[in-house]
Amino acid sequence: MLQGYQSWIYENQPTIIGTAAVVGPFEGQGPLGDDFDIIHGDLMLGQDSWEKAEKTLLEESNKLAIENAGLTKEQINFYIGGDLMNQIISSSFAGRTLAVPYIGIFGACSSSMKSLALASLLIDSGSAKYALASACSHNASVEKQFRYPTEYGSQKPPTAQFTVTGSGSAVLANEGQGPKVISATIGRVIDMGLKDPYNMGAAMAPAAVDTIQAHFRDLQIDPGYYDLIVTGDLAKVGYKLASELFNKHNVPIKETQYYDCGMMIYDYEKQNVQSGASGCGCSAVVTYGHLLKRLQKGEFNRILVVATGALLSPISYQQGESIPCIAHAVAIKRGEE
Repeated sequence: MLQGYQSWIYENQPTIIGTAAVVGPFEGQGPLGDDFDIIHGDLMLGQDSWEKAEKTLLEESNKLAIENAGLTKEQINFYIGGDLMNQIISSSFAGRTLAVPYIGIFGACSSSMKSLALASLLIDSGSAKYALASACSHNASVEKQFRYPTEYGSQKPPTAQFTVTGSGSAVLANEGQGPKVISATIGRVIDMGLKDPYNMGAAMAPAAVDTIQAHFRDLQIDPGYYDLIVTGDLAKVGYKLASELFNKHNVPIKETQYYDCGMMIYDYEKQNVQSGASGCGCSAVVTYGHLLKRLQKGEFNRILVVATGALLSPISYQQGESIPCIAHAVAIKRGEE
């Protein structure tokens, strides 16, 4: 049901009945390593290209999420997925493997919550009984496409972020045990004129704040409604800027209540990740591998996950375009509440 200007309330509260988070070796060495389902020992995953390795990550998380939901792929009515590769090839080729009705999306790093919001809408409206939502990224394939290949060895500035090698998937149903998706806010495209692909956090922060403000306004709630508000991958630079914007706009989010996936997945003291993490897989694996476990344990009752995305391409960057950004928010509550 439409609520306000850009939000949905899911009256039937779709249930997340199965999830999976599959990551690479560097992510497994971070502080959230114990929460991931599969940690690979090398970036190639036995494939002969980075792009094929990324597809394999996604195929594995999709397969495992369906198994964890107690289903077979033939029971999935719709698969919604997105990634960062040209023409979202990782998701489309994973859709080929699944051989179920497929809806490909592109929201850059916001794709995790965009796919979850749309899959929830299908379930809530009665348009599907089971829907699969996913997003993935691979450090080497993304760096090669958007910046410099890792083999080039270019020096990165402190504002740069480290793309997560990982894939997160979730199966939603109209009934069952598990966390409930209760609402979502679809973001607007916000462009503050930044052009530096090595400063994505600063570019995306205004979009995150705009969507969060819209969420509170549309649902007529305040930040205290949630135990945790987490942005997707703003990392240190974007997180600081978002916090300043919350203060500027008098949004009363407590420091102890607000976190960022890009600052959670790696250990800043032991892992050289500049400002922090990014990539479609960042918020996907942190949400499906870590946050939902904490929700199910009763550490939280309600959380708001706001995935952020920079909607640039190599073509737009080479033509001197600025970086338009977006953020999508999804509210999830503990199933027993």
